[in-house]
Amino acid sequence: MSSTDDHSLCGCSQCCVSTSHAAVLSVGAEISITPEPAQLAPGDNVTLLVRGLSGEELAYTWYAGPTLSLSYLVASYIVSTGDETPGPAHTGREAVRPDGSLDIQGLLPGHSGTYILQTLNRQLQTEVGYGHMQVYETLAQPTVLANATELVERRDTLRLLCSSPSPAEVRWFFNGDALPVAVRLGLSPDGRTLTRHSVRREEAGAYQCEVRNPVSVSRSEPLNLTVYSIDLKPPLKCAGPTHSSQNTEISPGGEIILKIPEQIRDQVGPERVAIVQDSTTRTGCTIKVDFNTSLTLWCTSRSCPEPEYVWAFNGRALENGRDHLNISGMAAAQEGTYTCIAKNPKTLLSGSASVVVKLSAAAISMMIVPVPTKPEEGQDVTLTVQGYPKDLLVYAWYRGPASEPNRLLSQLPSGNWIAGPAHTGREVGFANCSLLVQKLNLTDAGRYMLKTVTVQGKTDTLELELQVAPPSLARRPMPPS
Repeated sequence: MSSTDDHSLCGCSQCCVSTSHAAVLSVGAEISITPEPAQLAPGDNVTLLVRGLSGEELAYTWYAGPTLSLSYLVASYIVSTGDETPGPAHTGREAVRPDGSLDIQGLLPGHSGTYILQTLNRQLQTEVGYGHMQVYETLAQPTVLANATELVERRDTLRLLCSSPSPAEVRWFFNGDALPVAVRLGLSPDGRTLTRHSVRREEAGAYQCEVRNPVSVSRSEPLNLTVYSIDLKPPLKCAGPTHSSQNTEISPGGEIILKIPEQIRDQVGPERVAIVQDSTTRTGCTIKVDFNTSLTLWCTSRSCPEPEYVWAFNGRALENGRDHLNISGMAAAQEGTYTCIAKNPKTLLSGSASVVVKLSAAAISMMIVPVPTKPEEGQDVTLTVQGYPKDLLVYAWYRGPASEPNRLLSQLPSGNWIAGPAHTGREVGFANCSLLVQKLNLTDAGRYMLKTVTVQGKTDTLELELQVAPPSLARRPMPPS
């Protein structure tokens, strides 16, 4: 059922009312997750200490990943029984403590990343806490790679790359000393690439890079760079317009300086090509669009003169030479990758940007259907749930209003279900949210309520008024003769 509907009547023979309301999912600022110890290397043991819990938790669920996705589920832990159920992301090294903390033995580099603890209390309310752990590798020796090791002064560009398989802080050294300030100005933001335009002879020498993290340091072998100096003398004859006296001048040192006309010098770009939607840059993102709605994508860039635009859909060029693209009547056939290519007509340089456009997930109405539809006393009945959310996190069944005394059972992401105060021993829960009630009696008739919570925190509530009929004549026991 869509969360925007307040009430809707389900199409079944029993009276079945569905309601939706805001999610009962909160990020508890008071919940903190801290790795102990803080600096970790492969093979170490660590405890992700949890602080700030209320003490009223029914269960803990740990995730090793950036979102509450079942693929990141490490383990679920039931507080009352101490039962722990591993999930898909369990490596065999994790164990949940009774206080909610997580122990990990023999760390691997792959254990680095975000960890999420989700708690569930008796009111079926969830809280989440986030933490991050970094397992630092023992760094291998890096290598300095160059576009060339023999360059011509004032003409060639030097590009050096510090090649290392591991993320780490990078430092550069020139002839054994820290990199001079003037050369450091050519470093990329991550420090791994060094670029020098119009290299100078004084920049010839031995270059090294060093990678380091809190537990390891490693320096590369030196790479020797040779820079040749060529003294240019004025030619005896100048042929062609590019060598005319109007386009050249002689420096005091006897070098020829080529003067580039202003109209050519100002031809630049395209740079920073991006796709924009509703004034927001969406390059590299996935845009979700509702069915049969419209979308406009704009292509922007820095270029002089103005660039020519080409749009492509899944690698196939579209007949559109404008700086924007309209997508109307969104349907499945229009899902895919949209690319904008901007080309400078003078420099003939080009740049591109892409986005992925997909349909939004269609809302599916949930309903409860009893099987059989008219159960009788003594029979079993299954309250099947049609259209239950595929990203289900937890659910709970209630006999009457959704309050703790009326809870029949609730199920965790691991598949375990926990009996509630109203459980009679005849109710069984299933992964698809359905509820089996065995050997009905007339007192089982009445209102049943299902409450679901998705991974994104969306909560839905369904109700069913169950009717239980007396046994038919064919099923009634014969009186003794």
